[in-house]
Amino acid sequence: MTRRQAREEAFILIFEKQFNLLDISEILEIAKEVRDLEPDDYIKTVFSGVYDNVDDIDSIISENAIGWKINRISKVSLCILRLAIYEMKYIDDIPPSVSINEAVELAKKYATKEDASFINGILSTVEKSK
Repeated sequence: MTRRQAREEAFILIFEKQFNLLDISEILEIAKEVRDLEPDDYIKTVFSGVYDNVDDIDSIISENAIGWKINRISKVSLCILRLAIYEMKYIDDIPPSVSINEAVELAKKYATKEDASFINGILSTVEKSK
């Protein structure tokens, strides 16, 4: 599985968790059974890392989404932002520009052009404030 495919799978898991009270390990097990997902280390690290650090990540989103309350951001966009910010803050071997570009591509696939622009703007601001 390529990193892009793994990132997309991680996004899907993060999105699923938004609507599910099960813990991360249970969601992973269901994904293995239902979707035949074979999660690699990246998927496991990012999926658990986002939820281990969700309060910190959400505060970064809130600080940089000027004029937006976090509960008004679409679930898809929020999950993409969480994934990208996790990568930018906690994974050293992924350049921020790659995280931003991949987040925009996910938004184009799963959301709208407006969401892609919104995500790009927030992540670019986050990158500049590092």
